[in-house]
Amino acid sequence: MEVVVVVLFLVPSVFSRLTARDYCVLGAGPGGLQIATFLKEAGRDYIVFERNQGPGSFFNSLPRHRKLISINKRFTGRANKEFNFRHDWNSLLSGDERLRFYHYSHDFFPHADDMVRYLQNFSSALNVHYGREIKNVRMKSDPEAWHGQYFVLEDQTGREDLCNVLLVATGLSLANQLRFPGEEYAEGYETISTDPSDFMGQSVLILGRGNSAFETADNILGSTNFIHMIGRSRVRLSWSTHYVGDLRAVNDGLLDTYQLKSLDGLLEGDLSDLALIRDDSGKLHVTHKLYLEKDMNPASNQSNHTMKSASMLLRDDLDNFAAREPYDRVIRCLGWKFDFSIFDKSVRLKPYSGLKRKYPSLKSNYETKHSQGLFVVGTAGHGMDFRKSAGGFIHGFRYTARAVHRVMENRYHNIPWPSTHYAMSQLLNVLLRRINEASGLYQMFEFLVDVILLGVDSTTFEYLEEVPVGTIPTVDKSTGRKVYDTGV
Repeated sequence: MEVVVVVLFLVPSVFSRLTARDYCVLGAGPGGLQIATFLKEAGRDYIVFERNQGPGSFFNSLPRHRKLISINKRFTGRANKEFNFRHDWNSLLSGDERLRFYHYSHDFFPHADDMVRYLQNFSSALNVHYGREIKNVRMKSDPEAWHGQYFVLEDQTGREDLCNVLLVATGLSLANQLRFPGEEYAEGYETISTDPSDFMGQSVLILGRGNSAFETADNILGSTNFIHMIGRSRVRLSWSTHYVGDLRAVNDGLLDTYQLKSLDGLLEGDLSDLALIRDDSGKLHVTHKLYLEKDMNPASNQSNHTMKSASMLLRDDLDNFAAREPYDRVIRCLGWKFDFSIFDKSVRLKPYSGLKRKYPSLKSNYETKHSQGLFVVGTAGHGMDFRKSAGGFIHGFRYTARAVHRVMENRYHNIPWPSTHYAMSQLLNVLLRRINEASGLYQMFEFLVDVILLGVDSTTFEYLEEVPVGTIPTVDKSTGRKVYDTGV
């Protein structure tokens, strides 16, 4: 009698589980590459997900007219590297001197293609997976996860990855758009033609009055009949406000033509109150939405904003409305905002309120307020210091990324914040040197600070550089350094 033995191999469920990464980084722009560099140097398990086929894809098409407004100051007359970083607004932090941006461009305001080339070289040794567009991020409870929950990242193919810590460096990727009648007639800055001949003999209205708006105007000044620009507030000039994100002098040509009475004009008004109407010839008229006579289509409940007569604009004429002449083009230049749509509600990623609502809401250590282990680095972390410091730009967020890395090293690997020890007699020398040289404090003023911890007998001190100011009340916990009660 022949005996047939059937052997069943039961695969334990543990082998079918996804392997969890320690750190996942979303985005291979400057912010993502900067934090990835620190993770690599520390020997951590990390991966960077980038939806495009190369790093820094934002700079492939933006800014539209290809001139960066981050200065590339190659010469300072000083040999001190730390001091020179104060005036190098494009280099990421690296121990490799070859990865300084001035090797890639000699222009004071570099071409965006030079930034793309720089980021390609900077990323060459990093673990970046291109073509992986993360479409959904959710939380999954698991006792083995560092915080009791994994971040589950699902890409465009349905593939999933698990992470203990998620570092979001996706920047501000969505163009701001306002809802108003006739908004469909406005063209977006992100797609507008950059060929001045396409605007030959045209009258143009630009919505917004930031750098993208003025950059667009400068490009077409010599081709248009006139340019009007409308915004809700007066023009803020960076040399006056000391905020790098305000209008830079390199883009302000329209201010000359406006002030010298050469047809161009600046208007002030709430953009949400306007309405655009297109007449039979294709010209665009601007009016207040309260003046708009809507022809409702009962079947579709849609408004028809094609003007059948000029009567609805007569009230604007009587008010001597500055924009009563029709326009050939209306261009929307309203900036950018963070994309919250890929985050499941279980992640609890929320925006700030008010003017900062385009940014995710963060704690002082750049961790989100409602989810442990979720940090925001790069431009998207600028909500912390919006309109105050340089955290929305490379020369600012390279330092906040380093601070985030040091926070994680202490929390997850018991490696305290780097420090140096000195005799108390050296205190004045140390302070003077830092005041004269420090680049991180120079760019991220008010938000990164140096900390002096007195020794147990007050004859020595410990010096910690560039600590987020909001973490000072719990500095011992956030840095892993002992704080002594010296009675001083």
